[in-house]
Amino acid sequence: MATRWGICSAGKISHDFLVALETLPAEEHQVVAIAARDLARAQEYAQRHRIPRAYGSYEELAQDPDVDVVYVGVIHPQHLPVGRLFLGAGKSVLLEKPLGMNVAEVRELAQVARTHGVFLMEAYWTRFFPASERLHALLSQGALGEVKVVRAEFGAPLSGCPRVVQKELGGSALLDIGCYCVHFATMVFGGERPESIIASGFLYSTGVDETLSVILNYRGKSQAVITCSIMGWLPNQAAVSGTKGIIQLPSHMWSPTELVVNGQQEEFPLPAPSQHLHFPYSTGLRYEARHVRQCLLKGLKESPVMSLAHSELVASIMDEVRRQLGVTYPQDQA
Repeated sequence: MATRWGICSAGKISHDFLVALETLPAEEHQVVAIAARDLARAQEYAQRHRIPRAYGSYEELAQDPDVDVVYVGVIHPQHLPVGRLFLGAGKSVLLEKPLGMNVAEVRELAQVARTHGVFLMEAYWTRFFPASERLHALLSQGALGEVKVVRAEFGAPLSGCPRVVQKELGGSALLDIGCYCVHFATMVFGGERPESIIASGFLYSTGVDETLSVILNYRGKSQAVITCSIMGWLPNQAAVSGTKGIIQLPSHMWSPTELVVNGQQEEFPLPAPSQHLHFPYSTGLRYEARHVRQCLLKGLKESPVMSLAHSELVASIMDEVRRQLGVTYPQDQA
């Protein structure tokens, strides 16, 4: 039986998620409904992607009995209330990163999911790419020996996008793109909490972070060095260095299709999209969707790969980084 998806929001990322789902077998994944605050926009998406039902409110989608799991792609400050809506209605939820504006929101969402006995996962799609799975396997096998240094960077000229720079919309280089680097580091270090966090950076005129660097120091004299910026392009690479070698992700580290393992290149091509994509390599969203289906078939309430504890750890690290930079949101006072 196919997993029946509902899509919450008709934004760019939701479009790309729909295109990614179209690369998967129809007998395994079906989109049965989409909801947006603007009914006309939901209807437009429904027509373009051949979705049977379109709703002009999220509440209607939450009450649709044919929906097994909801993909939520709303802006950051809406993650908690919208996630709470669907979880409270008994729907499983794949919620875009960051799971919450802060660790308190992440913990609340996790508690709501557990109270209602439904599945919840942060949509950190990077973790499910074949290249990421290969990297994780090599680390698990001890291919690099003891990991000593992890580097990750993500920068793109996004300051012209209101969603990225306006505080009321949850703007932030860290929350929007830097979170990929934090997730990467915590994945490599197996969910270990860093012993210390050192952050430095600059704020945009609106009071959100625009460029920052972070050092996460781990036990055993190991560290992760992270840089992100919304002011211009960075090489957008990542690397894991150990006592026995190095693994590099030479470009677009958040959607990796290539590894270089001790100088040997390994490629993991993506399927071609059937429609225009707003973000590069977005057909890779298929891998997290496939993982969610496997979790639901097994009756799991959270992912063993992208656990709620991991999401909570990442959120706590980002809270500390924001504290050091002086970036606060109304949600921090709740």
